[in-house]
Amino acid sequence: MLQPITDPDGAPFWRYAARGELRVQACADCGELRFPPRPCCPHCQSFGSEWRPMSGQGRIWSYVVPHPPLLPDYAEQAPYNVVVVELAEAPRIRLVGNVVGRAGAALNSLPTERIRIGARVHVVFDGESGLPQWVLERS
Repeated sequence: MLQPITDPDGAPFWRYAARGELRVQACADCGELRFPPRPCCPHCQSFGSEWRPMSGQGRIWSYVVPHPPLLPDYAEQAPYNVVVVELAEAPRIRLVGNVVGRAGAALNSLPTERIRIGARVHVVFDGESGLPQWVLERS
């Protein structure tokens, strides 16, 4: 199972994710949202930051079905999807993950033909790793 590798700037993201919260780093001075997390604001160069809660709603911006799987540990779950999700309240923030059938489900739990660019999704969290995953919104 893939586990997140944390650094001092990204560690708060993973602590919130482990609690089932999607938060994004924001500049404490100008309010600019930024991802991936980093020590300095690219907008105003401030070193102050805070973590803002996000709704967890988004749209699939892009996706791929790796052939062969990019990570050997995931070969058993192939074919599976890897998506880039654009957050609803922060369209410039895009997160990489997988669309699954339900929280904690295997990476191949959703047929890849159901994935569409522009499809609405919401975040769920894997109970073991805390990794953000996505499920399709019901239309």
